[in-house]
Amino acid sequence: MDFQHIGVIGAGIMGSGVAQVLAQTGHHVLLLDSSEMALQDVQGRLRNEFRRQMMFDPELRRQDPDALLKRITFTTDYQTLEAADFVVENVTERWAIKEDVFQKLDAIAPQTCVFASNTSAIPITRLASATNRPDRVVGIHFMNPVPRKSTAEMIRGFHTSDETIDITGQLLRQMKMEWVLVNDSPGFVSNRVLMLTINEAIFLLHEGVSSAADIDAVFKSCFGHPMGPLETADLIGLDTILQSIEVLQESFNDSKYRPCPLLKKMVDAGYHGRKNGKGFYEYTT
Repeated sequence: MDFQHIGVIGAGIMGSGVAQVLAQTGHHVLLLDSSEMALQDVQGRLRNEFRRQMMFDPELRRQDPDALLKRITFTTDYQTLEAADFVVENVTERWAIKEDVFQKLDAIAPQTCVFASNTSAIPITRLASATNRPDRVVGIHFMNPVPRKSTAEMIRGFHTSDETIDITGQLLRQMKMEWVLVNDSPGFVSNRVLMLTINEAIFLLHEGVSSAADIDAVFKSCFGHPMGPLETADLIGLDTILQSIEVLQESFNDSKYRPCPLLKKMVDAGYHGRKNGKGFYEYTT
């Protein structure tokens, strides 16, 4: 399929990463965010990311970072999506916000357009219920950082059609990515397991069983993980971790998904991880 215009909703870490990979693989991207300031900030960040990625990808070295950036249109206007072939949503993990986004998309985008959600935990079937085209809604759970990950988790909702799965697979192939197809469930496979692991690691720190560095060292040294669970939490964002674990708790009504009090306290204190420089570790922003 020839994808002429691909919308990306949300200019945060995940949305900008998706836009970056799409631009690097020759696609024209409509990057939409509600904040003009966020769109201005992301342009400088993307220019730097294009340059950094060129150090690892010989094919990109022949391209100009400014030319890659020109493949992305930065906008706050949903109306620009009226000709979109495919849209990837990356907004915050709050149902009311996502519902509003999908309703707007449904009213504007062509009936042939596929809507993909890069949600961490909210069921795809629930998101599809906000539209009049549930068969055209699918999940693509990209991993962070998107430009350095070669595989995504694709999620089939209750109504997702085989055609939608096939179209989504075509786009991922064009993005030079593989995928694992799973059925819909809150948190899917990756985050249903990962969020429990991270939350339990925070409980270990909260209870004084070990330090953050030593908890991570066990996973890196003993299990060969490239990052420990608390480092991973900082990378994802502690606010996103909390929102995701709350979705799991609400969805399953199971106490094993109770958020650690330390996680709640850190989010309240503004410790969100790498995105603002302070989490379980400190970072230079």
